[in-house]
Amino acid sequence: MSQTGSTLRPASGAASGRAATPAGDADARTGFIRELRLFDCTMIVAGSMIGSGIYITSADIARQVGAPGWLIGTWIISGLLTLLAALCYGELAGMFPQAGGQYVYLREAYGPLFGFLYGWTLFLVIQTGTIAAVGVAFARFLGVLVPAVSPTAWIIRPINLSENYALSLSWQQLIGVLMIALLTAVNTRGLRIGKLVQNVFTSVKTLSLLAVIAFGLIVGMGGTSLGENLRQFWTPANVNTIKPDLSALAPTSAAMGIGGLLVAICIAQVGSLFSSDAWNNVTFAAGEVKQAERTVPLAMAAGTGLVTLLYVLANVAYLAAMPLARVQGAPDDRVATAMLGSVLGDSGAKVMAAAILVSTFGCNNGLILAGARVYYAMAKDRLFFPSIGRLNAHRVPQMGLLLQGVWACLLVLPRTRLKTAAGAPLQDAGGMEQYGNLYSDLLDYVVFSALLFYVLTIIGIFVLRRKRPEMARPFKAPGYPLLPAFYVAAATLIMAVLILYKTRTTWPGLVIVLTGLPVYLLWRRSLGHRSPAP
Repeated sequence: MSQTGSTLRPASGAASGRAATPAGDADARTGFIRELRLFDCTMIVAGSMIGSGIYITSADIARQVGAPGWLIGTWIISGLLTLLAALCYGELAGMFPQAGGQYVYLREAYGPLFGFLYGWTLFLVIQTGTIAAVGVAFARFLGVLVPAVSPTAWIIRPINLSENYALSLSWQQLIGVLMIALLTAVNTRGLRIGKLVQNVFTSVKTLSLLAVIAFGLIVGMGGTSLGENLRQFWTPANVNTIKPDLSALAPTSAAMGIGGLLVAICIAQVGSLFSSDAWNNVTFAAGEVKQAERTVPLAMAAGTGLVTLLYVLANVAYLAAMPLARVQGAPDDRVATAMLGSVLGDSGAKVMAAAILVSTFGCNNGLILAGARVYYAMAKDRLFFPSIGRLNAHRVPQMGLLLQGVWACLLVLPRTRLKTAAGAPLQDAGGMEQYGNLYSDLLDYVVFSALLFYVLTIIGIFVLRRKRPEMARPFKAPGYPLLPAFYVAAATLIMAVLILYKTRTTWPGLVIVLTGLPVYLLWRRSLGHRSPAP
């Protein structure tokens, strides 16, 4: 196999980054139908970003940074970084308007190994683990409306496999699996129905989030919370102590000067950045976008800009309606539910649950739709199962969708056995052992790795300007080289803090990435002599 992954490079007619076929026609080289327009792509960006995170993560961020101003500032910082990354990716999207997106960018900048390591980690954990997490989040909030959908309403009671792990099937888990299976089946029926689901649910959940924002601002007009928060706008209080995993470092917090505040903001970025994650998913489906070299960059800019604005306004609404201490102490971290409950009582929890059901359903549809296109691109490079590189009668990678769906469903089933500080099994008031979710740990592990791939991809802009100066760039990274370099520096700082203070959840992520090395060598050896799937 060619070291450059030539099976996915544009033919001579597309070497400049232009689509190989007229808009709306089937691509003669791939069979994909280019029918995603700017609105569709923007809905994929925004819909994949907005899940349940904006309704929950502000509580933990508030405990880390401890001041209203720094809570809003954390979301602004993550939003600006996400928007900057999206604008930088626009240059790469214009150069390579084909299925695979970030996988292709890494392959073209550094070679097939780097592309494979990204695609492998995406399949193993990043995409499928997120799909599993969103599926169970859907079921968890359905349980607010239908109490029978409970995490302890067992179909198969937990079977302890070891000191740390178990398997189970509750009604909550089953609903999560069924939701993943349904959306996978829907997307095998063709891009048209997949984009319809995405457009409808993203539009509805955007309006729902706007309604939450309006509610908070209206409530805040008649209350005292906003004034109280403004008086202590930059002063950290009731903050968590950050205990580093490296014993050589001393504990710190946002209340311990500039250094402590910087560490707290960097650690808080984990919640806000990954509530904003999946903005790059639209690049995976670039092979099905009309005038992709123009549409994909515009969609990433519009989608990330819209979500950033909504996220910041949502936090302003929380602070207008509630004092920061109440945000920090929201039950189960459900900040939006606490805000609605302050006026609507128990009905507030049900209204919020309904909004999150819509949000998570649309989020998972976007993740499922886009992810399979990366495995398709890998298969075309002979780095994944050949059948994944074939399209069904509806011109979508059905086998990739099914494999992704099966693995995501399997990730719903394993459980972690929660422990007390002394190492004993954690039990509830009735003496029943408590369990966590395996995918939650896996997602913690890959936070660092996902950020690393973003940094490598943006450095790839510098690499490709040197390696491929002749290629047309319909969209260029703004402020090059300063703004891309700023993103790399800022993201590297966040990664450095995570390495030093969250070592236990950093190094396993690197291990997951590195498991791709022997797999890559095995795939090249076993499939490298074969022709790619037609």
